[in-house]
Order: sequence, then C-alpha cells, then structure tokens
Amino acid sequence: MSVELTNRSGALVPEKQMHSLLDFGITYMELHPDCAISLTFVDVTEMEELHIKWMDESGPTDVLSFPMDLPEHDGEIVTLGDIVIAPAVAAKQAKDAGHSTEAEIYILATHGLLHILGYDHADPDEEKVMFALQEKIVKEWSQK
Repeated sequence: MSVELTNRSGALVPEKQMHSLLDFGITYMELHPDCAISLTFVDVTEMEELHIKWMDESGPTDVLSFPMDLPEHDGEIVTLGDIVIAPAVAAKQAKDAGHSTEAEIYILATHGLLHILGYDHADPDEEKVMFALQEKIVKEWSQK
C-alpha cells in the first residue's frame, strides 16, 4: 500500500507503526494492497481550522477523514482518501481513556480509515458496528 505520511503537528508520532497498521487495515478490509492513502498529523490550531471549514463545527477534533475513491470492483487500485489526526487531542483523549497516546492514535487512524470506506456512527446501530470493527482491526494488528 502507498501511505503518504506527513507530520506537521510538532509531536513525535509512531510513523513506522502507522504504515503497518494502515497496510493491515487495507488488507483486512479486502482491498488491493496498492491502494493509496494519505495520513497527516496536524497541530490543534490547524485541526480546528479544518474542523470549522469542512464540518462547520468549532473547536479542534481528534480525526477527520476525506474520502476520495472506493474500488468499483475487486482488485481495483484507487486513492482512498486522506486522514488527518491531531496528536495533542489524541493525547488528552488517551489520558481520559487510560491508555497511551500511541494506542489512541492507532484507534483514530483506524477510525479514519473506516470513515473513508463508508462506515459511520450517526446512529447507535452504525456506531456499534463501526466501533467493534475498529477495535477488532487494532487488536488483531497489535497481536500479529
């Protein structure tokens, strides 16, 4: 898979693990391994600007996803889209959840990937499916 990773956040991020996790997630979701995805880490200010511009919501968020293409048939290679994560927001959430910032970033990257692939959590049933799947992907990836 082609993961383009950019870090403009000023924080250290687990770059090697992000490549591995997204590769695993793409394979897990039965997509062609050469599908491309962009992952960008940004600071709180930039995330807030993106959140306002694209979601019309104030304040920073943890992760945003921008879908591009989905394969129309098995084996098609496409550019899936962009995932943007704010490590500072992830760090706060990790502390509140009682796990590491890296673990939170893994959850957020997987969450972003699932959004790109059309999953959502607007209603309780969708949320249950999406969150169970993201947990399963992160857990299986971390045990490999």
